[in-house]
Amino acid sequence: MKITLTQFRPNTAEAVWTDCFAQAIAELHKAGGGVLTVPTGEYSTGPIELCSNMELHLEPGAVIRFLNDPAAFPLQECQYEGRISHRPKPCLSAFNAENVALTGFGVLDGCGAPWWAAQRARTLANGRPYLLHFENVTHLRVCGVQLRNSPAWTVHPLNCVDVLIEDVSICNPYNSPNTDGINPESCRDVRILNCRVDVGDDCITLKSGTEETPSPAPCENIVIANCLLVHGHGGIVIGSEMSGGVRNVTVTNCVFTGTDRGLRVKTRRRRGGCVENLRLSNLVMERVFCPFVFNMYYSCGTAEKDRWVWEKTPYPVDGGTPAFRNIRINGVTVVGATASAGFFYGLAESPIDGLSLTDCHIEMARGAAPEKPAMMGNLEPMSARGFFLRNAKNVEFHNVTLKNADGEAYDTDESVDGEF
Repeated sequence: MKITLTQFRPNTAEAVWTDCFAQAIAELHKAGGGVLTVPTGEYSTGPIELCSNMELHLEPGAVIRFLNDPAAFPLQECQYEGRISHRPKPCLSAFNAENVALTGFGVLDGCGAPWWAAQRARTLANGRPYLLHFENVTHLRVCGVQLRNSPAWTVHPLNCVDVLIEDVSICNPYNSPNTDGINPESCRDVRILNCRVDVGDDCITLKSGTEETPSPAPCENIVIANCLLVHGHGGIVIGSEMSGGVRNVTVTNCVFTGTDRGLRVKTRRRRGGCVENLRLSNLVMERVFCPFVFNMYYSCGTAEKDRWVWEKTPYPVDGGTPAFRNIRINGVTVVGATASAGFFYGLAESPIDGLSLTDCHIEMARGAAPEKPAMMGNLEPMSARGFFLRNAKNVEFHNVTLKNADGEAYDTDESVDGEF
């Protein structure tokens, strides 16, 4: 079945299309699925919820603008940063569905500026909506569209299987709070290809819940390729929500420009989970604080000042002890790094195990202002430092060149076992 949105007309003078989207999707659901086409033009609307076996297709020149009035977004139970809470309904969503697609050359605009201002002013009682949120969806496709001005995270698949995000352009202002680009969480079989992501927080982040998540599940079998990552706190990030584990990840043929960190993996005690089997290759970075950050003393949020977050002496190993292992990085060129060539800090009781860098060239910026390579308590800002490693074993660096660094190329101690 094929339906065009303009077969329906708003019945209010304000020309809000919320009911039109709902009526069209109800018709598709009744017919067992089909395609809803949005023609060239501008359409203001509240939240849109897709159904199984449907494609929402935006023709070139079609712009969907989501209302920025919190009253238009009813509260519903939602997971954010690993916690279950009641938050505004996502701008566009699908729940417990299969065969869902968002395609075309149009624009979805979250009109996020008022949401960001309220967040900064701390006047929001229930947080902000995602721009796209898909939960328990099998066979999901997001292809070709432009996404901009998200109120919070931009694309958030949660507990989804067989996900393709391809040829998508995401643009949120560099100073917009928590406007991550693409955040698959506890998803399986995900491909993120040929995307441009320019945002105010992490560009692409793999997550799997926290110790507060009722049943954290892994994020696994992930391919990220041919992407351009701009601004953001991190280019490609794992964590800090990783209690379900993240494994079997390949990243290749990507360019990072102006992201604070390049490849960033972050966690801390009590979070549990294992990050393993990462293969990162053929990457180019410019103007980053630090190209590689693997930090198991991540300091952020309500617990950041608690002793167990920053204590460097060993703690007992238990189910809340996280692990990083089997990480292979090769063929990376970095120009203009400011803080450190690489920051690798495992837990005293759980060292990073099996870290390899091969055929990498890192050129530090001269005269750059000091920055913290990682968010970690009591860490002093650095400028043009080499590789900093603590609590790591089975480390191998081969054919790694470093230019313009101040001091030693490798800052290690007896907690590090490897070949340099």
